[in-house]
Amino acid sequence: MNDNYKILAVFEYSTEAHVIKSRLDADGFKTMLMDEKTIDSDPLISNAIGGVKLLVHKNDFEKAVEVYNEIRVYQTDEKGNEISCPKCNSNKILVAPPQRKNIFYMLFPFFESRKLICNDCKTIFK
Repeated sequence: MNDNYKILAVFEYSTEAHVIKSRLDADGFKTMLMDEKTIDSDPLISNAIGGVKLLVHKNDFEKAVEVYNEIRVYQTDEKGNEISCPKCNSNKILVAPPQRKNIFYMLFPFFESRKLICNDCKTIFK
């Protein structure tokens, strides 16, 4: 990876990455994709190699994060309503990465309950 670029986001498929990349490119950011061709040739290995990485030039990174946070899709409940953070009341809620704190969840990750994380205050909740 080029030392002048930082990973902004990781996507399972390249089409998702291209949508965000196009928006950032239109706003004048210097971007590039990593592992795009590998995953396009065999989408089943996306999780194994860590997905398609969207890279942004390090000089533009902070501004690109702001743009990305405004256009990304946030979680909703079963009825399509926005979910609010219990701490700061923000609606910018994402699925939290799995914790896998014990051996059972490491062996059987599908039993671990889904948790949410606020993109603003980083509070993790159910």
